[in-house]
Amino acid sequence: MVGDVAIGGDAPIAVQSMCNTDTRDVEQTVAQIGRLVEVGCEIIRVAVLDLEAAVALKKIREQIAIPLIADIHFDARLAVASMENGAQGIRVNPGNIGGPDKLARVVAAAKSHKVPIRVGVNSGSVEKDILAQYGHPVPAALVESALRNIALLEEQDFYEIKVSIKSSDVLATVAAYRELSGKCDYPLHLGVTEAGGLIPGTVKSSVALGLLLNDGIGDTLRISLTRDPVEEIKVAYELLRALHIRERGPEIISCPTCGRCQVDLFGLAAEVEKRVQAIDVPLKIAVMGCVVNGPGEAREADLGVAGGKGLGIIFKKGKLYKKVPEEKLLQVFLAELDKMVDEKRKQLSNT
Repeated sequence: MVGDVAIGGDAPIAVQSMCNTDTRDVEQTVAQIGRLVEVGCEIIRVAVLDLEAAVALKKIREQIAIPLIADIHFDARLAVASMENGAQGIRVNPGNIGGPDKLARVVAAAKSHKVPIRVGVNSGSVEKDILAQYGHPVPAALVESALRNIALLEEQDFYEIKVSIKSSDVLATVAAYRELSGKCDYPLHLGVTEAGGLIPGTVKSSVALGLLLNDGIGDTLRISLTRDPVEEIKVAYELLRALHIRERGPEIISCPTCGRCQVDLFGLAAEVEKRVQAIDVPLKIAVMGCVVNGPGEAREADLGVAGGKGLGIIFKKGKLYKKVPEEKLLQVFLAELDKMVDEKRKQLSNT
């Protein structure tokens, strides 16, 4: 358990992210967490660079409703202080926390505060002797490092463990997680480290995590993007939806446009995407550029809009529902969407 979120076993795969704010700036950090929660973030991690940041966790925790994880590097004092100030999970690399005595202090605090520890290994943190043996942070090196760090915790009689072994290389990440999943039963946190910006990061993460999740490997995940972390959550849910693992909120299908399109479909789709971010009920929404083929191509959509020159249509399940002047198309469509969301919520509450 990370706070009230179960990880592993038959629990849903949990979606998490990491703040890119200065943790010491409580107001800014809480505001970003609020935006992440709106789009479905279930666990949040923050960097703890110094004691001031560790102390700030107490005020942050008081103002948020999802579990808070402290990200620690090298300093056992910060790990202990973070737990004392309300961190509900910590991410450390036990091998570089400062030796057995300091690790014992961290484990004692984790036991006292009932805080799980994520063993976080990545290609840049593999121990020097393991690197010397393998030459590079190859999958086998990552796995050996992870197992060594797990053993350090087990020797302290501590078993509330999650594990991650991330590489910036997609195939190395997949191979490492596959090997590790056969060698330990601890929940696995999936991710590709330093994946890049929106497009490369989305592609790398989707390929690596898609392969692993489709194999049944992984219990919680973060999509790492050099971007507003809100985008990480959106990508995560689209990935889980594509694999039929979890669904949150509406699925938007839209055509790529062609020479028949006579409306600003890009702008229309962007506005619809913006509106649905905070909607949590499952719906299929279509945004199509052509009134001739649009409804037929999107006949499974609960609600759809298709543009034409001077006139658009709103359709439900492929059937014409309303014809609307082009200048009012977005406004009318969003009003219909709000009504459908309300109806869906009532249906779900009655069941």
